[in-house]
Amino acid sequence: MIRAGIIGATGYAGNELVRLIMGHPETELAFLASKTYEGEHYASIYRNFTEIVELDCVYGELPELVKKADVIFTATPQGFLAGCLNAGLLKECIFIDLSADYRLKDPAVYEKWYGISHKSPELLPEAVYGLTEINRDKIKKTRLVANPGCYTTCSILTAYPLVKDKLIDPSTLIINAMSGVSGAGRGAKTANLFCEVNENAKAYGVTTHRHTPEIEEQLGIAFGGEVRVNFTPHLIPINRGILVTATADLTEGAGEKEIREAYEKYYGEEFFIRLPEPGTCPESRYVEGSNFTDISFKTDERTNRVVLMGTLDNLVKGAAGQAVQNMNLVFGLDERTGLTGLPMVP
Repeated sequence: MIRAGIIGATGYAGNELVRLIMGHPETELAFLASKTYEGEHYASIYRNFTEIVELDCVYGELPELVKKADVIFTATPQGFLAGCLNAGLLKECIFIDLSADYRLKDPAVYEKWYGISHKSPELLPEAVYGLTEINRDKIKKTRLVANPGCYTTCSILTAYPLVKDKLIDPSTLIINAMSGVSGAGRGAKTANLFCEVNENAKAYGVTTHRHTPEIEEQLGIAFGGEVRVNFTPHLIPINRGILVTATADLTEGAGEKEIREAYEKYYGEEFFIRLPEPGTCPESRYVEGSNFTDISFKTDERTNRVVLMGTLDNLVKGAAGQAVQNMNLVFGLDERTGLTGLPMVP
């Protein structure tokens, strides 16, 4: 059995990791770490685990924790893992980081967008961006996975085939995305109170959202050159889900046939990416609770643009599910192991 430890186990992504690992046939929980809830019974915090998870929350230094696990998931604030991870610890344990500490290859870009200095830039070459369907072969060989964010996973997967095959002009790419409130985390914030969120929809982080450079870097790698996008996130009153609607100019000769062929080429054999018929509008409720991403598109001959649409569960494929998918790859398992649960409707 793979011994899995979770640091930051009491956040929403950490809780989702617990749920998935408890249903994983090859993995067992080694520890659940939480500074805030140290010493408390985990099932008293999340009572959905009553009589299922018997562990108490612990808190310890990383050199102690690596001795207890084969893989450690860090669902922690930005700066935590970069501040305590080193090459020696990385030799003892696999790390799958759900923060942004190792997603961006240029520490100066990280410092600009996150407003903190990077404490272990020497580890950045070791880290592999954990977008499974794009970097599968590299993920299999690494000991440090930089698990992507929820907005970025949905945005990049939705646009990647068309950017890669140059069917759209990436300089015209505009991405609008909506997220459920769980994407903002479990911490108490006035803006996330029920009365603030219910019956409301709002844009936030306009031109400044931290996932922007992640999207640009990964699409730039696909394109083979610099990519700049407009990315605007929106908060909507649902618990879970990401829905991306993106538009871009089509390049010469690109149409519905070429776009469909590109999606089929890159995703036709992917278990966790589903391609409804062109023109079908994906809905977040049809992926809720699952590791699936639904992607579709519609061309607009009148404007010579294409509308791209993608949706996923921000806590599963956008966080914990993708992390488990990456763990499966690192340990040589079928990447679907423990992740084949169907979406929940209603």
